[in-house]
Amino acid sequence: QVPLVELGGGLVQPGGSLGLSCVGPGLTFGSYAMGWFRQAPGKQRELVAAISRGGRTNYAGAVKGRFTISRDNAQNTMYLEMDSLKPEDTAVYYCTARGVADYWGQGTQVTVSS
Repeated sequence: QVPLVELGGGLVQPGGSLGLSCVGPGLTFGSYAMGWFRQAPGKQRELVAAISRGGRTNYAGAVKGRFTISRDNAQNTMYLEMDSLKPEDTAVYYCTARGVADYWGQGTQVTVSS
């Protein structure tokens, strides 16, 4: 069973919005710090946003003010709301859970293009 699964990627026009979800039915989300990473072609994987077990959030400078990370521990789900998307946001987006063990999803493609 895959511990984490990302949902909601796709194609969106510049300036548009897209929401991602990360579900982990086999995990107790409340025990993990969670985050979203992305990797664009030819680039290293980078942190997009993180949310602590207590709900404290942290964002990369490139997405601050445009992206919002949140979590619902009761539903074992984490979200990333992405607004004012730019072509440079195009990447494969991964969710991760960090705790007694680290888990990664398989990624979902987000393409921002007209």
